[in-house]
Amino acid sequence: MRAVPTWVDKVHDKDKIEQCIYDIAFRPDGTQLIVAAGNRVLVYDANDGTLIQPLKGHKDTVYCVAYAKDGKRFSSGSADKSVIIWTSKLEGILKYTHNDAIQCLSFNPITHQLASCACSDFGLWSMEQKSVSKHKTSSRNTCCSWTNDGQYLALGMYNGCISIRSKNGDEKAKIERPGGGLSPIWSIQWNPSSTSDVSREETQDTLAVVDWGQKMSFYHLSGQQTGKEKSLGFDPCCLSYFSRGEYMVIGGANKQAALYTRDGAQLGVIGEQNSWVWCCEVRPDQNYVAIGCQDGTIAFYQLVFSTVHGLYRDRYAYRENMTDVIIQHLITDQKVRIKCRDMVKKIAIYKHRLAVQLSDKIVVYELISDDASDMHYRVKEKINKKFDCNLLVVCSLNLILCQEKRLISLSFKGIKEREWVMEALIRYIKVIGGPSGREGLLVGLKNGQILKLFADNPFPILILKQQTSVRCLDISCSRTKLSVVDEHNTCLVYDVNTKELLFQEPNANSVAWNTQYEDMLCFSGNGMLNIKASNFPVHQQKLQGFVVGFAGSKIFCLHVYAMTTVEVPQSAPMYQYLERKQFKDAYRVACLGVTNKDWTALAHEAMEGLDFDTAKKAFIRVRDIRYLELIHSIEERKRRGEVNDQLFLADVYAYQGKFAEAAKLYKRAGQEQRAMNMYTDLRMFDHAKEFIGSGDPQDKKLLITKQADWAKNINEPRAAAEMYLSAGEHLKAIEIIGDHNWADMLIDVARKLDKAEREPLSRCAYFFKKMEQYAYASETYTKMGDTKALILLHVETRHWDAAFTLVEKHPELKDDVYVPYAQWLAENDRFEEAQRAFHKAGRQDEAVRVLEQLTHNAVLESRFNDAGYYFWMLSMQCLEISGADEAKQEDMLAKFHEFQSKAEMYYVYHSIQRYTDEPFTSHLPDALFNMARYLWHAIIKDIPHGISKVNTLYALAKQSRSLAAYKLARFAFEKLQSLRIPLRFQESIDVGSITIRSKPFHDAEDILPMCYRCSTTNPLLNNQGNQCINCAQPFVHSFSSFDILPLVEFVLEEGIADDEAVSLIQMEPVRKASQRGDGWQESAVGAAQSMRLDEYGNEGTEEDPFTARLLSFEQGGSEFVPVVVGRSVLQSMERHHVIIRKWPAPLRYKYFKTIMPDVAVTICPSCNQFFHTDEFELLVLQKNHCPFCRKSAKEQ
Repeated sequence: MRAVPTWVDKVHDKDKIEQCIYDIAFRPDGTQLIVAAGNRVLVYDANDGTLIQPLKGHKDTVYCVAYAKDGKRFSSGSADKSVIIWTSKLEGILKYTHNDAIQCLSFNPITHQLASCACSDFGLWSMEQKSVSKHKTSSRNTCCSWTNDGQYLALGMYNGCISIRSKNGDEKAKIERPGGGLSPIWSIQWNPSSTSDVSREETQDTLAVVDWGQKMSFYHLSGQQTGKEKSLGFDPCCLSYFSRGEYMVIGGANKQAALYTRDGAQLGVIGEQNSWVWCCEVRPDQNYVAIGCQDGTIAFYQLVFSTVHGLYRDRYAYRENMTDVIIQHLITDQKVRIKCRDMVKKIAIYKHRLAVQLSDKIVVYELISDDASDMHYRVKEKINKKFDCNLLVVCSLNLILCQEKRLISLSFKGIKEREWVMEALIRYIKVIGGPSGREGLLVGLKNGQILKLFADNPFPILILKQQTSVRCLDISCSRTKLSVVDEHNTCLVYDVNTKELLFQEPNANSVAWNTQYEDMLCFSGNGMLNIKASNFPVHQQKLQGFVVGFAGSKIFCLHVYAMTTVEVPQSAPMYQYLERKQFKDAYRVACLGVTNKDWTALAHEAMEGLDFDTAKKAFIRVRDIRYLELIHSIEERKRRGEVNDQLFLADVYAYQGKFAEAAKLYKRAGQEQRAMNMYTDLRMFDHAKEFIGSGDPQDKKLLITKQADWAKNINEPRAAAEMYLSAGEHLKAIEIIGDHNWADMLIDVARKLDKAEREPLSRCAYFFKKMEQYAYASETYTKMGDTKALILLHVETRHWDAAFTLVEKHPELKDDVYVPYAQWLAENDRFEEAQRAFHKAGRQDEAVRVLEQLTHNAVLESRFNDAGYYFWMLSMQCLEISGADEAKQEDMLAKFHEFQSKAEMYYVYHSIQRYTDEPFTSHLPDALFNMARYLWHAIIKDIPHGISKVNTLYALAKQSRSLAAYKLARFAFEKLQSLRIPLRFQESIDVGSITIRSKPFHDAEDILPMCYRCSTTNPLLNNQGNQCINCAQPFVHSFSSFDILPLVEFVLEEGIADDEAVSLIQMEPVRKASQRGDGWQESAVGAAQSMRLDEYGNEGTEEDPFTARLLSFEQGGSEFVPVVVGRSVLQSMERHHVIIRKWPAPLRYKYFKTIMPDVAVTICPSCNQFFHTDEFELLVLQKNHCPFCRKSAKEQ
């Protein structure tokens, strides 16, 4: 630290009497200095000491001055008991008084409230209040200071106490010091620093106190003392902190102003004076100090803090706040602080060693671990001796001290081991490494000599001698080149072995070799950074400071007091190497640190120079897979024996986009085909045509095809299609034309194609169908002769007539027509036609499935008449399948009987449901009664889905009551009571159930059914079903009125076929003689009739063979025994008395004999159901078809 006087002034009054300078204060911006001199206030220009203006307003000596932090006003206090407020324009604006002389002033740094202290009280004034609030004190006030946040005011008193007051004047704490009245406090000040500015141990509210007991101490806001008291050795009169609080200045009776650390350690003397120093003040935010003395002297000093530092590779140690050592890792930017609590004079660092010279000792530190990133140091040794040296260097086991011309080697114990005496002053010394205890040092002398010496060798080695003095030097990492900066700021580089001057550069103040690259150095000067690689020209860029280190792409620069790491891309030297095609050197430089763009440039240059190894490593850096694949392929080709560098370079140019150069190289290498492929891939077809082989049609076709591909990709489809056609690529052309629906262009293509080209024609037809151009599609299929495709086209377009016409000629394709036709009919709710179509197609299963779906839908929709019809059709379908497929015969016959039964039940239930749900009915009560009875017998065992028991019983009950079948009616009402009844029937059924009890408990005899086989009168209900209770013969009903018909079913004896039975029945029966009462017998043979008289009679002769067999059953038997007839009986029957149900195979015919020939019975030949003849004819006339099977009269 050096103190440089800037200006000095001495104040006299008008009688030339020296005026004591009691107080001074800086304007906050540092431009003006306010001085209390005599009874005047003097305003100086702080820069040059010019007196700006003396201010008069006090009548007695001015003791104190203070400037507000905002710079708007300042104040002065005098022995005349008054305080004057002045503006920054040096105008007095306010004056107020105390009862005693004013001792000190201080403005609040936040609120700008003024504290004015007199002998016995202090006052608080602010612009807002315009009034002064005064508070008494217990002793004489000598000094005061506000805390940084403006919340508290500390008052120093003559009795040695400190009173801490709030900004309202109330006492918060009182510090009573040990010296008491014997140690009057003469100056106090709060440290202005914040926690972030200094060590974490420091706090913002630290009060420094000096007293006339010659002590200095520090206190916290709470009143607790921090640290130890320091003995000053003189009576202090003033204390002033630097703006950041790192230093303070103390002046007093020793006639000096001295610099101290914030902890109270003296660092040096700022200025010696001839009288007491009564006041001192530090210029805000600058290293300037102003002091005022007893004899009127005002001195203004600039403090110059020299840089004390050391550097080894990436570790930089420097002095901070004069007493602390900061070790900074320049790569990771980690920092560690060592508090020495004494003035640091010299610092040296080498590997894991750190040496710090203090005022009276040298401390050697070492790293705790060998980790390269470890920043924790510990004390290794202390040499408790005071040394005077110019330079300090530390090695692994030694300390090297430089004293003018001498170098002294000390052990860490302080023992002198070796001494070297040089011919001239030592200007520069540097450790260049080596084994532990044998490190080498470079030494530069003022006479231009540069020597090398070793720590364990007493003999220095002269490397070279130059004419000018050495200022800075460094040696390359391989120890082959030496760089020197001389006193003329010239950088000179020598070859160590030959002593030859390799080159020199001007304007240098420091130099450093790159520790990671032998042939590169940098030097700084004139605000520029210069980087020189090999013997290339210097590359410059702006840089402030001194270069002290160079590692890879990082340059360590010392600017003023701060060390910074500058990241310098090595682009310039890399490009210099590239210009000379020195690719490997350029790669090594790039490894020090360049941008991705530079790596790419290096990779391309190396690849063009056919240095594929360097190019590969560079492309790996930028992760360019495409070029790495190219290099890999070239290396593979080289391994296979290819040696044509022109071809390799052509591939490189093609990848880089230099297509013209690539094409020339391809042609030169005899690879025109590659050039053509390249241009066609690039869609540069005009250039590609230049490389087509003479008259090679295949190449021309290939080129046109690729051109068409390109036209397709750039969305020019018509041009692409035309090109494909010209190249013979019909399929590709057709795809484009079809995708764009160009029908006119497509039909032209289809008509020009040969019929043998089936695939293109098929695609044409496909696109015609897609465009709904069915006529063109038909034409195309016809041209191809593809009948099946043509039929499928007609099916797809629903042109059924055309499809049927083709099927007639090609019956093997009927499935392709009738099945889709049936499906289309089914989709359009034409199920019956669909069913017939499935039949035509031979798809019986599909036909059955359609009918089942129809039936199910009809039941769900309560269309029971339709349901009965569909079940009948379904049964006939099953019967047909059973006849065609023996494997399914048993199952189909079972289904036939099931479906027949359901068809009859749904047919009957249709009328019942209409009667119960609709207000009117076309059926007579007898018919409804018979239907209800028939249905009830049919559903005793199983009830089909959709048929309601309630409706059936309700109809039965109603009609039974009206026909006097009271027993049956009672039964029906009782059954209804056990079922869940709809609300609409509830009342009617309830009433009927009650009223039926008044009726007789039997049925009218005229409505009881009679069995035509055994002549038994049957009850209306039979739990066994619709059959006789005596002979179990099933009743045969008319399917219109459901009366019981006088028909008895009979079966044939075994061995009689249906055809034979029918022929026997059709024969004219032989009429036997009839027995008359008078003995005559009538007989007829052919056309002749005769009568004869039988005298013996023939009472035992059987009149009718069939009638005799009617009673061929067991009375009361549990099983039904049918009537069985033989050939003679069949021959004896009248053919109009026999009705035959002619079922198709595999079913047998069923035969019925009418017992009452007068009752005309008709059978429907389609469904084989019986009707009264007159009823059937009436229904056919009304509906034009059978009521059950819906077959028209024409179909029958």
